[in-house]
Amino acid sequence: MDLEAIPGVGAKTAAALRDLDDPEGALEREDVAALAGAPGVSEGRAARIVRSAIRDRHDDPGGFLATDRAREIYDRALELLQDRAVTTYAEKRLETFYPSTAESRIEETRTFAERAMGLSVEDDALEALRDVEPLSQPRSVTVRDRCLATTDGETYAAAREAFPEMSVEIVDDARDLAELARGYSTVIALDEAFAGVDVEGDVRVEPRALDDPAATVPERTLAFFATNRTTIRAAIAVHRAADLDPAIDLDELDDALSRLDEDGSVVGDEELARLTAAVDDLDVAVSTAESVANDRLKDAIKARDVTIEGSDLLSLVERGAGVDSLLSRELADEYDAAVDDARSTLVDALGLAEDEAEIARRAFPEDPTYPVERDEGVVSRLRESLVAERDRRAAKRKREIAADLADRREATTRIVRRALELDVEYAISRFAADFDCTMPERGGRGFAIEAGRSPLLDEQFEAVEPVDYAVDGVAILSGVNSGGKTSTLDLVALVTALAHMGLPVPAESARVPAVEELAYHAKTQGTLDAGAFESTLRDFAAIADGTAAKLVLVDELESITEPGASARIIAGILEELESTDSTAVFVSHLAGEVRDACEFDVTVDGIRAIGLEDGELKVDRSPKKDHLARSTPELIVEKLAGEDDRQFYDRLLEKF
Repeated sequence: MDLEAIPGVGAKTAAALRDLDDPEGALEREDVAALAGAPGVSEGRAARIVRSAIRDRHDDPGGFLATDRAREIYDRALELLQDRAVTTYAEKRLETFYPSTAESRIEETRTFAERAMGLSVEDDALEALRDVEPLSQPRSVTVRDRCLATTDGETYAAAREAFPEMSVEIVDDARDLAELARGYSTVIALDEAFAGVDVEGDVRVEPRALDDPAATVPERTLAFFATNRTTIRAAIAVHRAADLDPAIDLDELDDALSRLDEDGSVVGDEELARLTAAVDDLDVAVSTAESVANDRLKDAIKARDVTIEGSDLLSLVERGAGVDSLLSRELADEYDAAVDDARSTLVDALGLAEDEAEIARRAFPEDPTYPVERDEGVVSRLRESLVAERDRRAAKRKREIAADLADRREATTRIVRRALELDVEYAISRFAADFDCTMPERGGRGFAIEAGRSPLLDEQFEAVEPVDYAVDGVAILSGVNSGGKTSTLDLVALVTALAHMGLPVPAESARVPAVEELAYHAKTQGTLDAGAFESTLRDFAAIADGTAAKLVLVDELESITEPGASARIIAGILEELESTDSTAVFVSHLAGEVRDACEFDVTVDGIRAIGLEDGELKVDRSPKKDHLARSTPELIVEKLAGEDDRQFYDRLLEKF
């Protein structure tokens, strides 16, 4: 796929997209999140790129939303869908759904929506989706406890390129290997010539290490899963709650993840936990053991009456002997017992194995001294031994977990992607359920909506009165003020836009025309000046021009100029539209005047006012065909005429 052939994708953006593993696949999947992973590409930009790719794939020229008000209706419909998404991904992915004129695109999204509407939305799955995010690339890892070693320059260069996370060293012989082994817990020799060489320390000869990155640098594999651990486990929960068919054994994946912490370290291994705790607690344990020995020895000294004869004292002085000699002579057994206590305390506190305990016991000397003090050299050797054993154990466990996970990365990516796509499907399903939607029919001229209710009104959807309305060709919609004319136009525009998106519409049934443009002109505020009036006429000339079928909705165009001229202008526009395959509804308080000015038999429909009750207007919201609705002033005069005997109101009523 030529990325630069996608409209709106220039050389710079195409270069950024090529940094992705599979930009073409992401575009085919309409995967906004994957494209947003490209350098400098935001999620909003990614959504626009996906839309452009969709249009390019379906040869869709765009331009369906021909006016600002039409775009506002689409934006509000999109907001209603996005409000029902849990993840940010789904919100952005829903932006790739747009009103289209391409039949292939409409059918594609219609199939997607019908499948979504058939889903049972599970509350547990919705809750789990809150923790699902697009997978992140981990930050680069650094391995400090291991190194690679080789005698060959080419192998050295290849290893440096293959494993930038690790140190790679050039060695000449086994002596160099031994030197490296003193500084690293593990040395991996890449030359087969070192096989069988006896070197102190953990030196492994692995000539094929470059071909097995999961074993050589398991941290690389683990970093991906650790970084995305919460998301992956949430995706697993989504699959279980929604009973999705995964591309992987979820239990095995979950078990492997349970052995991995969010920082990539191994958890759940008792031996590794013991070694880690021993390293962390070593200094405190040694100090405690010292205190135990000294407290016992102090108590022993206090409890003993030591008698030294003059000749013995003189002999000690002459030899320069001090308290150590005195301890050795008088308190040897007590000293031995105190040191034994110290050794036991240290071994028990750290939970040392026998070989480790053997080193630990040498931390307290055999020769009597007071106070009892550790041998720092022995403690240092014990620490080095524990650290090396801990690191070897951790590396082994990391290799095991990485081996379990290495081949699961692609399948794991798919289950996360499937969970995110489920959120998109759930949003459509919830939209359809919340607004009692059905899949519409498309085709022919005109529209027919039965029991349609607009979710765009500022009231609870359950309280919205259903509307039936059908127009075949061109019509004028009349009605009282605040009777619902504008909301009826909004409903028609919304149903038409959703139908051309391939999505369900808020009605019991609906048929909309397969049009190439939705031109919805909102109510004009006040009389226009000459320049604005001219511009408005140019807009309608463009709408009436050509043979393309359009749906034209206009709300009270008469306010652009004086009433007489407005009626004639509206009549002229309606005549132009009648001669095409377009469908049009013009809301007007001048319906009678416009009808009289038209040179064809234009349909006038009316939203009827049933009457006034306690000062409130009672209205039948469904327009009545071929009915010129009465105005609000006429209803008020009629009400007053019925309540008052004076002839004034009767004479006024005759004027209507």
